[in-house]
Amino acid sequence: MAGPTCLTDAELLALVLRTGNGTADAVNLAHTLLDRFGGVLGVLSSTAESLLAVRGLGDAKVAALLAIRELLERAEIEKMKRAPVVSSSDEVRRYLGIHLAGKEREVFGALLLDTRHRLLGVEDIFLGSIDRTMVYPREVAKCCLRYNAAAVVLFHNHPSGSAEPSSSDRELTERLNSVLQEIDVRLLDHVVVAGLRKVSMAERGML
Repeated sequence: MAGPTCLTDAELLALVLRTGNGTADAVNLAHTLLDRFGGVLGVLSSTAESLLAVRGLGDAKVAALLAIRELLERAEIEKMKRAPVVSSSDEVRRYLGIHLAGKEREVFGALLLDTRHRLLGVEDIFLGSIDRTMVYPREVAKCCLRYNAAAVVLFHNHPSGSAEPSSSDRELTERLNSVLQEIDVRLLDHVVVAGLRKVSMAERGML
């Protein structure tokens, strides 16, 4: 029996959709979605509102698509919990790519880690506009203390720009590093995400 790997993107998506929209079958509806949202990543990154605007996508089909994304995100969290995050940078990038995909506003958050750098939890701490987020160091510190975290990986996205850290990103990271040192929390990295690009400030020598 041939497995799912032999199916096209549209055929796989059609299995999730199950039915079409009255004028097109499930495969044709899948093609419409892939064209409209620019591929599989675009479909799975879309908001419920964007998906519901497509003719033939009702609540049940949209819920199924959103469930796939949620399962992918949970699978990546599971993997990060099995090994120290510092030795799992690929997993961190993959998780953040899924977590922040399609976000139209800036999100600033943290991966909270224990003394062995295992994942305790993930928090979106601040939500901003399309090109900026107000980040308050006190709230970041409170989040770390709430989890009793020993280390942290910060992250934020640039929805309409490049993944290159800006001068304000670097200044903020330095400020947060100073605050976190005061409460004995080690800042391991600050990852900037823009689309498929993810830049580690630690790898760039910015920490």
